[in-house]
Amino acid sequence: MPKAQLVELYARALGVIDEARIEFGPGFNVLTGETGAGKTLVLGALELCLGGDAASSRHALSPDTKTVAIFSRASTSDLQFTRESSPGGRLRASLDGTPSSAEVLRGAARAVVIIHGQHDSLALRSRPEVLRIIDLAGEVTTDELDVVRAEISNVTRQREAVGGDAASRDRDRDYLLFQQRELSDANLTDPTELDERLEELTRLSTFRDAQADLLSVIDVLDGDSDSAVLAQLAQAIARLPRDVGVDDLRDDLSVVLDSARAQVYELVARAQPDQVDPSRFEQLEERVALLRQLARKYGGSLAHALDQRDVLTARIAELDDADGRLARLDHQLTELQGRERQLADRVRVERVGAAEELTRRVQRQLPRVALPHAKLRFIVGGEDGSHAQLLFTPNPGQPEGPLSALASGGELSRVLLALCLETAHDDVVAVFDEVDAGVGGQVAQQIGDCLRELGTNQQVIAVTHLASVAAKATHHFVIDKSVRGGLTSSQVRAVTGDERVREIARMLAGDDVSGEAHALAKRLLESVRSYGNSPHPRASM
Repeated sequence: MPKAQLVELYARALGVIDEARIEFGPGFNVLTGETGAGKTLVLGALELCLGGDAASSRHALSPDTKTVAIFSRASTSDLQFTRESSPGGRLRASLDGTPSSAEVLRGAARAVVIIHGQHDSLALRSRPEVLRIIDLAGEVTTDELDVVRAEISNVTRQREAVGGDAASRDRDRDYLLFQQRELSDANLTDPTELDERLEELTRLSTFRDAQADLLSVIDVLDGDSDSAVLAQLAQAIARLPRDVGVDDLRDDLSVVLDSARAQVYELVARAQPDQVDPSRFEQLEERVALLRQLARKYGGSLAHALDQRDVLTARIAELDDADGRLARLDHQLTELQGRERQLADRVRVERVGAAEELTRRVQRQLPRVALPHAKLRFIVGGEDGSHAQLLFTPNPGQPEGPLSALASGGELSRVLLALCLETAHDDVVAVFDEVDAGVGGQVAQQIGDCLRELGTNQQVIAVTHLASVAAKATHHFVIDKSVRGGLTSSQVRAVTGDERVREIARMLAGDDVSGEAHALAKRLLESVRSYGNSPHPRASM
C-alpha cells in the first residue's frame, strides 16, 4: 500500500464542471472522456488546490469556484488542500482548514504529489531536482559533508569577528582602552547612582532656596538699615509723648516690639546659614553631568554603561589574544578544509557512480515508453558532484543537450515515466497528463503496462485518449459532457464492468460503437493481468 494517496478530489463551479467528487483508489487510476469534456479541467482543479496558478483553467473560474484535494499519508495525518473564490474575486487558500497562502500549499504539495504535465513539469528542469534524484537512486548521503561545511562557516565567522589586520586591531584596542578608562575613572558601582544624586541635588536646592527666602525676610524685619520694620517700629514708639494718657499703650507696644525681636532671633537660629555647603552643590552638579554623559554614550542608562564596561574588558582580552586565536582558528580551518575535500571527493565518486548506474537503468526503459532511439545521460560535476544535469538526444546523430531544451512535451513526459519506473517512491503520488500523446499501437500498450507497473509501487493518476492505456488501469473514471437548455456541463463517474467495456469501445471506435469494437474492448480488459482486488473507487456529481 503506498504511503501517500490522493483519496478525494472535489471541484465546484469550474468551467463546465458544476460539481464533481472523485474518490481515487490505490494503483493506476485513469481519466478518459471525449475531447473537450473537461479532462484538463480535472487536472486544473488539482493544480489549483495545490497552490498552482492553474493557467489552463483560470478562464474557468467563477465566484463560486471551490477545489479540494485530500491526501492520506501512512505515517502522519491526512492533508487537505483547498482553494476557493472569495467575494472579492481573489482565490483563498487553506491547509487542513486553516487559512494559508498559495506558497504554503505548494510547499506542502511537493511532499505528496508530483504532476508530470505536457509542458509544465518541473521535475527534470531543475538541477537541484536532478541531483536529488541521483542521490536518492544511489542512496548518496551528504550529512557528514554538510556538518563539516557548517563548521567551516562557523570558524570563518569567528575569524572575521577577530578583526582585520594587526594595525586595525591596534586602533580598535586603543579606542576600547580609552572607553574602558573613561568608565573606570568614573568609578561606577551602582546603576541607581544617577537617580540618587539627582534626588540629593533637588533636596539641597530646595533647602538652599528656602534659606535664602528666610534671610531676606529677616533682613526686612530687623536688618541693619533704618528702613527695617522693627527699627521703624522702635522709632515710632519712641516718639509717643508721655503723660498724655497713652502711657499704657506705649508700654504695650514696647512689649510687642520686644516679642517681635525675639521671633526674629528665632528665625535667624532656624535659618542655619552654615548648613548649606556651596562646594557640595558643585560636586553634585559635576557628578550628575558626568553620569548623564556616560549614560547617553553607553546605551542610555548607567546599567547599560556597567554592562558595556564588562563587554569592553572581554573585547580587549580578545584583541590581546588575537594573534594566538587567529593562529588556532587558521589551524582549525585548515584541518576542516582538508576534511571537506576528502568528503567532497567521496561524495563526488558516489554521485558519479549513481549517475552512471541511473543512466543505464533509465536507458533500458526508454524503448518501453516510445523512445527507442533516444539517449539519456545523467552527469555530475563540481568538487562534490553537486552540479547535476540530465542530457538528452531524441534521435541518433543529433547532438545531446539539456533535456528541457531538446525534449518535446510528450518526450519529456515519457522520460519522466521511464525515470519513475526506476525511481518510484511510495511516499508521493504521480500524476501524468497525456503521457501517451503521439503514440499508438503496441507502444501505447507498453506505456499502459509501464503505468500499471508503476502503480504497484505508488499511486498513479493519468489522463489518456488511448483505449490500450485505459484498459491497463486499476480504476477508471469517465468525464461525460452534455448540453441541456443551451448550457454545457460535465459529469465525472467511475466505471466498472460492462460500463467500462462500453467506454473502452468508444475510445476504440468513437460514438458509433460496433459489436466488433465492443468485443475488442472486452478482450483488452480481459487480457490485463489482475493486480489484486482493490475496492472500487467512486465519482459523483
